[in-house]
Amino acid sequence: MVPMLGFVLAAVITLAAQTSTMAADRIRLAVQRTGTLAWELDVIRMHGLDREFDLAIETVELASTEAGKIALKGGSADLMLSDWIWVARERSLGDDLVFYPSSSTLGAVMVPADSPIRGIVDLPGKKLAVAGGPLDKSWLLLQALAGRAGLDLKKQATVVYGAPPLLSEKALQGEIDATLTFWNFCADLESKGYRRAIPMDHVTKGLGTKGPIALVGYTFDRTWAARSGSTVERFLAAARQAKDILASSEAEWQRLAPRIRVTDANALSIYRLRYGEGIVRRPLAEE
Repeated sequence: MVPMLGFVLAAVITLAAQTSTMAADRIRLAVQRTGTLAWELDVIRMHGLDREFDLAIETVELASTEAGKIALKGGSADLMLSDWIWVARERSLGDDLVFYPSSSTLGAVMVPADSPIRGIVDLPGKKLAVAGGPLDKSWLLLQALAGRAGLDLKKQATVVYGAPPLLSEKALQGEIDATLTFWNFCADLESKGYRRAIPMDHVTKGLGTKGPIALVGYTFDRTWAARSGSTVERFLAAARQAKDILASSEAEWQRLAPRIRVTDANALSIYRLRYGEGIVRRPLAEE
């Protein structure tokens, strides 16, 4: 795990050392309407953090993380939230991407409260929905841990892929036995009586990690960042302040509730709890 994260530290340290005589205030974010980056951006704008940090933030609204990756690599977006497994893969293929840790909050395999599924060994023979596609970080990690138990989930379970909102709908309609989805959709299902049969933080620990790992981070191209001067650093500072506001303000979550499409107070408290658990607190070098 440590060698895999090595490039993160090197990239960020190098980026921080770079300077440019030309200020580039515009930054284009690839954002999913239902994603946490959209919430943070809402907070940034509401509290004037974009003006405070002299940023002209534009959004490229997308339906999926896969669309975001295409936008980032195609040059129509400058930054997105992604996972370090994908970033590492792209770097191995020659892309000079930078990953800056954002959150250690992970999803889970969600099941109905009365489901017999309690662990990975119960998944063979079941219909398993996976959010994010075949290269999703959680799906790759789940398969890795299953492999250690002698299981091949792609062969032994009926696997279907889809967008998180659609999979949640299908799960609630009883069409799916188990759903591996993103943490915010887990929170929604949790508020509706579902339980976390296989939390992804348990999976990472099963693979050898010794604590929370920030698998999700702000991702951007190093060449663009160098050309844009301090734009990235200022955006990351604004995002940090937005996280602190969300961590400390119940009123902020109540304001965001319509955007998150949550009307139940219990559900909103679960969202706030899970989000706060994932905020990266330790020094970057330890990440």
